[in-house]
Amino acid sequence: MPTVNVQEAKTHLSELLSRVERGENVVIARSGKPIAELRPIAKPALRFGTLSHLGDIGSGFLEPLDKEEQSRWEDGGPEDPLSA
Repeated sequence: MPTVNVQEAKTHLSELLSRVERGENVVIARSGKPIAELRPIAKPALRFGTLSHLGDIGSGFLEPLDKEEQSRWEDGGPEDPLSA
C-alpha cells in the first residue's frame, strides 16, 4: 500500500483516485505519520437494472415457448402448483 505526503496527494489527487478505483488503497501522511487512507467504496452486490443475481440463465431463456407450454401459461395452470 503506497504512502504519499499531503502535498503530493494534493498535487496528484486525480491520479490517486484512479488508483483507488482500480482497487488500490493509498495512505496519506503528514510529516511521515499516516493520517488517512483512501480506499474504494464497496460496490453493492446487485445494482438496479441488472440480472447479475440470476447467474447464467441459459441460451433458451429468451426463445419462444413451445405451443404446449404457451397453452399452460395462457390457461392459467393449476391454482396451487404443488397440488398438481
